[in-house]
Amino acid sequence: MWRRIKRGLVAIVLTVLVTAVLLVVSLRWIDPPFSAFILRHNLQAALGSEANPALYSWTGWSSLSKEYAAAVVAAEDQRFPDHYGIDFIELRSAISGDDAAPRGASTITQQTAKNLFLWRGRSYTRKILEAAFAILMEALLSKQRILEIYLNIAQTGPDMYGITAASQRYFGKPQAQLNRHEAASIAAILPNPSHYSATHPSAYVQERQRWILGQVRQLGGTSYLHKL
Repeated sequence: MWRRIKRGLVAIVLTVLVTAVLLVVSLRWIDPPFSAFILRHNLQAALGSEANPALYSWTGWSSLSKEYAAAVVAAEDQRFPDHYGIDFIELRSAISGDDAAPRGASTITQQTAKNLFLWRGRSYTRKILEAAFAILMEALLSKQRILEIYLNIAQTGPDMYGITAASQRYFGKPQAQLNRHEAASIAAILPNPSHYSATHPSAYVQERQRWILGQVRQLGGTSYLHKL
């Protein structure tokens, strides 16, 4: 009996691992038609707990705003080109509470994994799965591809996901035409896009935008993306 249970558990674990690998590998060639967050949003809209369905449109890397890409890396994960999915330096700083910079400990890769495959919340189960998916994504995808996915699926407003929808809604223009100030404004609201606005910024968003612009300059502007 115990042998059967053990074999069953091993089979389940192997199935989960193989499924996760196949899901991540497929992202090399397939642009996600939706994310877990977008799917949840649309289900809630269908049930009436969200006012509108999600606005989401994919834009490939060659057409993405490099000003926005640089602003997001500066705002969210400046060691993105160098870590392997988990930034242990930032994690230690967050745990010790001695990091004054307005960033969280989650990397862009972790946030991409969470948005794409998982759910909101602070449970240990989700954090473990997020870390596992992040490491897997770093092993199987390029940095450029991970950032491309994140820029397209990260929530940018109460019913918006990705830079394409945000640029049209906030500034009435294609995202490729965003200037650095507009790009930094959108990047500044990413910590809480359901609450903050890029066009009617609070004092916090304005301060964060100025900080992001300064960080982008220190990193070398859009040329920093050549490290990916």
